[in-house]
Amino acid sequence: MSTAVVEAVELGKSFGGLRATDSVSLAMHKGEVHALIGPNGAGKSTLINQLTGELSPDSGRILIHGRDVTRQGVAGRARAGLARSYQITSLFLDFSVLDNVAIAAQSALPHSFRFFGDARRDEGLRRPAREILERMALAARADVPAAELSYGEQRQLELAMVLATRPQALLLDEPTAGMAHEESAAIIRLLGGLKRDHAILLVEHDMNAVFALADRISVLVYGRIVATGAPDEIRGNAEVRRAYLGERGPVRRARPPGSRDG
Repeated sequence: MSTAVVEAVELGKSFGGLRATDSVSLAMHKGEVHALIGPNGAGKSTLINQLTGELSPDSGRILIHGRDVTRQGVAGRARAGLARSYQITSLFLDFSVLDNVAIAAQSALPHSFRFFGDARRDEGLRRPAREILERMALAARADVPAAELSYGEQRQLELAMVLATRPQALLLDEPTAGMAHEESAAIIRLLGGLKRDHAILLVEHDMNAVFALADRISVLVYGRIVATGAPDEIRGNAEVRRAYLGERGPVRRARPPGSRDG
């Protein structure tokens, strides 16, 4: 397999006596959806925050295209090509769908110290924004205020805004959270078309979405990755079934005191 776009090497992070991530290693490759699953309290949010630079690891390294970015912050990693979507959508609700994507495209420019009004008139930003909306099945909604979109459409718009920053790697945090079945199916179809051009790490509780999209799955339990493999391998892994997929039977590791969601 080609060199990883993003790689975590032996990442560790503790909060007091709680080991939130414990020697975690994983890689994101272009053309692949790598899903990260695990029960609440597993450390998924802590791991993602370390990858994006929102948290500094206590140990280990983070590489983007083989270059160590462990000491870089969020902005530096974004410039290196790493982008993240959040569980909670953040949009300019009074602006049109097209305006939102154009503003996101402007924010990624090296010198973007311009008023929002420029992005709303600059055809050099609006033309690629329209292309992204077409790709995200939102072209027909381009002139509608973001506030008037359905919840599922707002999540699609958030993904369009992420794509407008021209990332090479996408960290997608619960992209189907709160969606009805039809909305979730639409997002799954759209995400399936993105992996050709991006490396994707998908954090998701919806197992239907995970097994529909993932080429590889890592299972995080109490801060440690207990299994990584193709979807069929993960389905057949007895420890994974006990720890996460709901089968009865003892789990090898007791829940640490003070564990929390994530």
